[in-house]
Amino acid sequence: MIRVLVVDDSTFMRHALVSMLEQDPEIKVVDTARDGLDALEKAEKLDVDVITLDVEMPRLNGLETLKKLMKTNPLPVIMVSSLTEEGAVSTLKAMEYGAQDFIPKTQSNDKDAFAEELRRKVKALARRKSIIRLKYHHHGAPQAGASAGAAPASQGLARPAASGGPLHASPAHASAASACKGPRDLVVIGVSTGGPPVVQKILAALPASLPACILIAQHMPATFTGPFAQRLNSVSQISVSEAVDGDKLKNGHAYVCPGGMHIGVRQRGPLPEVSVTKEPKSALYKPTVNVLMETAGNVMGRRTLGVMLTGMGSDGVDGARVLREKGGCLIAQNEASCVVYGMPKAVVDANLANLILDADEIASAIIATVKG
Repeated sequence: MIRVLVVDDSTFMRHALVSMLEQDPEIKVVDTARDGLDALEKAEKLDVDVITLDVEMPRLNGLETLKKLMKTNPLPVIMVSSLTEEGAVSTLKAMEYGAQDFIPKTQSNDKDAFAEELRRKVKALARRKSIIRLKYHHHGAPQAGASAGAAPASQGLARPAASGGPLHASPAHASAASACKGPRDLVVIGVSTGGPPVVQKILAALPASLPACILIAQHMPATFTGPFAQRLNSVSQISVSEAVDGDKLKNGHAYVCPGGMHIGVRQRGPLPEVSVTKEPKSALYKPTVNVLMETAGNVMGRRTLGVMLTGMGSDGVDGARVLREKGGCLIAQNEASCVVYGMPKAVVDANLANLILDADEIASAIIATVKG
C-alpha cells in the first residue's frame, strides 16, 4: 500500500486530491495538511511514501517546506502547481530543491485525465523512496542545479575516462561504446518525469564553444517551457531559448520545444533547420520524443547524437530506432540516476543504446562525442 500525505491550503483541493488518489486500491491517503508547518509535523509522525505539495500556502509555502523536508525527512514529493508563469518558475525551483515531479492544477478541467496522471506519478515515485532517503541522508538537501532524485553514482557504472581520452563503458556495454564516434553536430534530448534538474545539470556543464546544436523535447505544459528555457540560459555557458519554427541550427545553442508542440529537424534548401509544429496532433505527448529522434535521424543521420533521459513510459523508442538505423548514436541515462527509469529503459531493452551513463557523466560524453 502506498501511503500519501496531501498538502494544500484549499479544503476543496484537499478533498479532491484524496478522492482521486483513493480510486486506486494501491494508494491510501494517510492524512492531509493545510500548510507547510502542518505538513512537516505530520510527515515526521506518519509513515509516508509520497507527498503532494501545494506551492502557495500560508505560514510556510511549498518551497520553504520542501527545503526543510529534504534536510530532515527526505521523501518523494510531487508539486501541485498553478498553470501560470509564476507557478512555473516556483515549480522549477522546487525541482531544484528536491521535488521529483509536478502536476498543474488546471489539468483538473479534465478531471479524469488529471486523476489518472496523478495516480501514475504517485505510484512511480513511491518506488524511489529508499533511494531518495539514502541520497539526502548522505549528501543533505541539493544545491541549485543538482540532479534531484538521482542516486549517488555507484561502482561499476559506465564512466568517461580522463579528459580527452576515449569513453569507457561498463563491461556489459564495452562493444557498444566503440560505435559511438564523432564528430557529430546535432544533439537531440528526450526527457520527461524528473527531467528539468538533469537537463540543467547537463547543459550547465557544456562549454560555450560546443561544436553542436541541441534540441530538447521535455514533456511540459506550454506555460512552463518559456521559464524553463530562461532558467537554463541563466545557468549555462551555451545560449538557450524556446524554439521557434524555422530557427537555424547554431553551434553552442540549445532550443527547448514549446509545450503543446513538436520539435524536429527538416531540410529547407541546402541547410537543415528547426521544425516546430502541431503535427502529429494525435500524439499522446506534446512534444513527443519520437518526432525529434526520427526527424533528426532522417535529416542528419550519423551527424546526430541522441540522449534519452529520465521519464515514464516509452516515448522516443520508435524514433530512436530510426535514428540508429540512419547512423545516429544514442546515450541512455542509467537506472540508478533516473527519477523514473521508463524512457531510457525502453531504448536499452530494444538494444538501441550505445552508452548507458549516470546523469553526472552525460555532459562529458556529449562533449567527447560531438568533438570526435
